Amino acid sequence: MKKTLLIVVTLLAAIISASAQKIKGSDTVLPLSQKEAENYMKANPSKTVTVTGGGSGVGISSLLAGTTDIAQASRKIKFSEKQKLKDSGKEAVEVIIAYDALAVVVHPSNKVGKLTREQLEGVFTGKITNWKELGGDDLKIIPYSRETSSGTYEFFKESVLKNKNYVNGIMSMPATGAIIQSVSQTKGAIGYVGLAYLNKEVKALSVSYDAGKTFAAPSVANAKNKTYPVVRPLYFYYEAKVDKSTKEFIDYVLSPIGQKAVAEIGFIPVN
Repeated sequence: MKKTLLIVVTLLAAIISASAQKIKGSDTVLPLSQKEAENYMKANPSKTVTVTGGGSGVGISSLLAGTTDIAQASRKIKFSEKQKLKDSGKEAVEVIIAYDALAVVVHPSNKVGKLTREQLEGVFTGKITNWKELGGDDLKIIPYSRETSSGTYEFFKESVLKNKNYVNGIMSMPATGAIIQSVSQTKGAIGYVGLAYLNKEVKALSVSYDAGKTFAAPSVANAKNKTYPVVRPLYFYYEAKVDKSTKEFIDYVLSPIGQKAVAEIGFIPVN
């Protein structure tokens, strides 16, 4: 009897696992996908959606391997990744689900409150190494970055560093939460995080992309009115031959209810 019950339970678990929609990838998109999945399952008790992070590259690799239904990404899919999908007989469909303002953060005690893009480039490429060069205390700058599989790492390199290389030996963090924690505990630290991760443990800097003529702080309002310059789209990628349940979830995220959650989390809705 016990053996039969165990077999039944195992089979049920396998069925549920097989029918669950899987989302994997970007650490930036993670809190949004988790919130959307939670709300979706409340509205649809028979549905199961599982969400995990790991980085945009990990999510897209999982889509290629067939181990996730949706890859969440904070960068566009690369040509090489598209080609790999095509070679395996798959085609990725791209959907923008929200927009994000990328915030540069420092320790709350830091006197510096604003930096130009050029100064940020100098900091993260190793040309500027002390906060006194930027009007702060005589304190070594300790830059923190996401690891290379992160879409945030690539977007920051492209937009802020203008594709120059990060300084050798930069502190690479496996998750956005780890950057927040490290910066909050290190007086000379600087890092970058998605807007939804901002909290009182770190201080967000105002940024200028016009050589210091105008500065803007990272916020939903400033991202919407286009005064804050470091804004990017957030994506879902899924296989073109998608099943009905996956499409239903994506439609939910893009619906007025789903986009309301986007704003609640701290991102910018698509419309």
